[in-house]
Amino acid sequence: MSITYIGARVGMFILVVWLATTVIFFLPRIASDRNPVRERMIMMAATGNLSTGMEKVVAAYERDYGLDQPLYLQYIRYLSSVLRGDLNVSLIRHPTTVMDLIQERMPWTLGLVGFSILVAFALGSLSGATLAWPGAPTWLKGVLPIFLTLSPIPYFMLAFFLIFIFAVRHEWQPEWWPMLPIAGASKVGTIYDGWDLARVWDVVRHSILPASSIILSQVGFWALGMRGMMITTAGEDYVTLAQMRGLRPDRIFGQYGMRNALLPQLTSLALAMSLIVSGVILVEYIFRYPGMGSLLFDAIAGFDYFVIYGVVLVLIIFVATATLVLDLVYPLIDPRVRRAA
Repeated sequence: MSITYIGARVGMFILVVWLATTVIFFLPRIASDRNPVRERMIMMAATGNLSTGMEKVVAAYERDYGLDQPLYLQYIRYLSSVLRGDLNVSLIRHPTTVMDLIQERMPWTLGLVGFSILVAFALGSLSGATLAWPGAPTWLKGVLPIFLTLSPIPYFMLAFFLIFIFAVRHEWQPEWWPMLPIAGASKVGTIYDGWDLARVWDVVRHSILPASSIILSQVGFWALGMRGMMITTAGEDYVTLAQMRGLRPDRIFGQYGMRNALLPQLTSLALAMSLIVSGVILVEYIFRYPGMGSLLFDAIAGFDYFVIYGVVLVLIIFVATATLVLDLVYPLIDPRVRRAA
């Protein structure tokens, strides 16, 4: 992999992040001339939290946030702040910074998204490859159509279905049936001192339903794509040559078949990353999971503009980073891409 290839991919990553930062800054200002600070102060005054001197408070906030400056100076100041990791201060949770809120919520989203995507990708790819290979087990042929049926259903619809089945008590169910919690990341009212086995188990129980809604919706998609690629790969000359040489079937399946069929799957994973992340945001809000999705919805409901800008920017950077990593790893997996680069 040449320095030119790496430089081109890194340059594309920087360009995408810069364009995203610019769009996040200008789009709200072009779409509306509303002042986020003034709107937040009006809401506080309406609820009785700000009785007098609202105009002075608004002027002070505008001066602190640079909203009283020309637009180009605001843009330069905004870019400078982003480069320093300063995404401003939350209007609702003042004086908590946006970066502190993101650092608090990001590990929950990364854990949920990372685990769910990896499990769905691994199960879907392995089952699809096995189904396309001669001698596939009969039970797999019966189970896979179920996942294919679930794959077109959006995440949040599966989330509602799982809540109805596993987290809500019905008359026809046994008394112990609400076997999984309906929302949150831990039991309400429980305060943990550090991470022990009890807290880990509590977090795992609360993450089963949101993770399952993502996995169930993704397994069929990856299995269908892998099955098509595996059928094509099984007819290649190098697979036929490996069979004529008398190599073990498991070696032919893994090294000659699945390894080559997996390459387009990785490309699809990078292309689908943005859709996966957007779907996870809705799932987090439905389950009130303390991740980036819940933070974004609370910010939208409370007109906390700076939190909205910060969360959207971080999610875009996350997707761009995942794509960059895949671009750099892909030539190491596929020698043909490395030679072309």
